[in-house]
Amino acid sequence: MSKGEETKEKILQQAAELFNQQGYAGASIADIMRVTGLQKGGIYNHFQSKDELALQAFDFAVAQFKERYRTILRSKHHAVDRLQAIVDIFRSNIDNPIIKGGCPILNTAIESDDTHPALRERARQAMDSWREMVSQIIQKGIERGEIRSMVNIDEIATIMISSLEGAVMMSKLYGDLIYIERVTQHLNEYIKNHVQI
Repeated sequence: MSKGEETKEKILQQAAELFNQQGYAGASIADIMRVTGLQKGGIYNHFQSKDELALQAFDFAVAQFKERYRTILRSKHHAVDRLQAIVDIFRSNIDNPIIKGGCPILNTAIESDDTHPALRERARQAMDSWREMVSQIIQKGIERGEIRSMVNIDEIATIMISSLEGAVMMSKLYGDLIYIERVTQHLNEYIKNHVQI
């Protein structure tokens, strides 16, 4: 990796964490300069605008999440183990965050809902990718006889993702892990009792 590529990756990492904690609108170029230690010209040498930086920083954050999932799911072969690993990974992100500030999809979806259409579209694409991953695990589990054939794949993916994202929001809002603990316990029981054969 060249020095320029290293600098760009460093900017993306730090900007991703800043945007994820303060929001796109809440983070100024001065904040970006402060966390990166670079002047405006050093930042704009790699990105044409704050918008471009925000989009690439979001993509960077999502890529970090995907890599953690890929790494952990590689060792899981049974569909139920894979679904429970997704729940556990999401729970572990609270204590061991991939990117400071929580789930970038949740944070970006809420912030960009009406204010930043390009960022909102990126969040939708990332959510589509996550839903597709969960759906594929369920579909393969059905094909291999590990998951009940009558389950509604999209319904399970929706319940899992919505429950996890909502639990993170509540745990962050109240500063109490009980909400994510309750949801992870419920989802693991739901997977064992209603999804698994």
